[in-house]
Amino acid sequence: MQAIMDDGARAVAGCDTTAITDALAKRIGAEKFKIWFQNSARFSLVDGYLRIGVANPFLATWLEGHFIQDIREAAESVLGSRPEISFTIDADLSGERRRTPVNSKPAPAVKAREGSLIAKDGEAAGAAENLRLTLDSFIVGPSNELAFNAARALIREQQSPFNPLFIHGGCGVGKTHLLQGICNGVAKARPQTQWLYLSAEEFANQFVLALKTKKLEAFRRRMRQTDLLAIDDVHFLAHKPSTQEEFLHTFNTISLAGKQVVLVSDAHPKMISQLSEKLVNRFVSGMVVKIEAPDFPTRCEICRQFARRMMKVSPGGSDTRRTGEMPEPVIRFIAERIRTNVRELEGALLKLIAYATLQDEKLSLEMAETVLAEHIERCDPIVHVSDIEASASAYFGVTPASLHSAKKGRTVSLARHFSMYLTRKHTNMSSSEIGRYMGGKNHATVLVACKKIDEMLGKDAEIRWDGPNGNRVAKARAILAQLEESITR
Repeated sequence: MQAIMDDGARAVAGCDTTAITDALAKRIGAEKFKIWFQNSARFSLVDGYLRIGVANPFLATWLEGHFIQDIREAAESVLGSRPEISFTIDADLSGERRRTPVNSKPAPAVKAREGSLIAKDGEAAGAAENLRLTLDSFIVGPSNELAFNAARALIREQQSPFNPLFIHGGCGVGKTHLLQGICNGVAKARPQTQWLYLSAEEFANQFVLALKTKKLEAFRRRMRQTDLLAIDDVHFLAHKPSTQEEFLHTFNTISLAGKQVVLVSDAHPKMISQLSEKLVNRFVSGMVVKIEAPDFPTRCEICRQFARRMMKVSPGGSDTRRTGEMPEPVIRFIAERIRTNVRELEGALLKLIAYATLQDEKLSLEMAETVLAEHIERCDPIVHVSDIEASASAYFGVTPASLHSAKKGRTVSLARHFSMYLTRKHTNMSSSEIGRYMGGKNHATVLVACKKIDEMLGKDAEIRWDGPNGNRVAKARAILAQLEESITR
C-alpha cells in the first residue's frame, strides 16, 4: 500500500510510511494485510503521531481492537521508537471528498485508546473524556453484581465506606470497565475531584523514569496529590521490590489523607506471588470482591448491547440495511457457545459483523455457525486456570498461593506440576503465559513439569505425598482423572 503524507505533516527524517506498512504486512501476513489495510487504510506521520485514516468508525474499532499491537511494533521497528497512534475518518476512503483547503492545518487526531491517563504537572489529575467506559454501559448480572454495587457506592458517597476497593477476576470479565466507570462516575458526580487512572506497569515505568531523570519529587506529587487513585493490573507489581516500596508509600499517603484507592488485578492479593506482605495487608484491609465469568442471560445481554453499538457505526451508519439487525437466535448461539469472558464474546461479534459487512450479506444463524466455527472451537471446552489451581490445591492439601511461590517441597511441586499440565492441556495459554501466571516461572520450567507428568502417566506411577491428614498415595492416572472431572463438570 502506498502511504500518503497529509499536507503540512512533519515526517520523521529519512522515514517513509511505506516502510511501516511493509513491516506490518510481514508481521500479520500478506493475506490479512490485503484484506484489512491495502485498500482500506492510509498511513501518515503527523506531528509525532502515526495517523491511520479509515473509511468509517466501525473499521477503526476493528483495526484498533485486532492490530494495534502489530502496528505499534511495526512502527517501532522502522522508527526506532513507538509513536502515538491515532485513527481518523478519511473522507476520500469513505467516498466523500474532503472540503477543507489543501493547505489547511490537519484536523486533530484522536489518540488511540491506551487504557490509561497520567496527569502532567500543573494539570488536573483526570479528564473523563479520555476514558470511554462508564457504568451506564456495564451489564449487571449475578457474577458481577457485588462489584458493581461497590463501585456505585463509591461514586455516590463522598466518604467511601471501604478503602481500598480491590476488584479481581479472570481476563475479560469487566474489571477495567468498572475501574474506568468509577473514574467517569466520580468525575460526573463531583467535578472538582482530582483523580488519576493508570496501570501498574505505567506506574512502574514512570517511577523508573523519574529516578533516571532525577524528577522523583514531581512524580510523587503527581501520584499522591489526588482524591482518587485507580490502578489497573496491580499484579504487575510482583517481582518489583523497589516499585512496591514506592507504591506502598503512595498508597499510605493517599489513604492517610482520607482519599480513595481502587485496585484491579487478575488474582486475589494473597494469590499474587512475590508481592510484599505489607502491600497484601493493605490491599485486604478494605473490600476485596471477585468478578466471575458472566452467566448465560448476562452474556446474551452483553451481546445485544455490543451488537447495537457496533451496528450503529457500521459502514452504513445508523442504516443497518447491509447487515440487518442482529437476530436473537444468533445472539443465543454465541452466548451459549462462548462462556469464557466478555472479550471473547465481543471478538466473535466483531468478526461476524465484519464478515457480513464486507460480504454485503444479511446476518443469519447459518452464517454465524460457519464464520465462527473456528472461534468457538478455540473457546471450548471452558476451563479456567483458577479452577485448575483450586482443584489441584484442594486435592494435594496445599494453598493456591503456594503454587505461585518458590517453594520446592514434594507436595507443592506435585500440585504445581499437575496445575501446569492441566492448564496447558485445557486452555489456550502458551508455556510462557502459564509460567508468568504461576509466579513468574519461565517456559522451560513449565515444559519440564509437563514432561514429568507425562512420564508418570505413561508408567501409571504410584505417587506419594504428605497431605494434611498424613501420607497419601494414588496412581498418576487416577489423580489426573479426578482432577479433570473436578475442573470440567
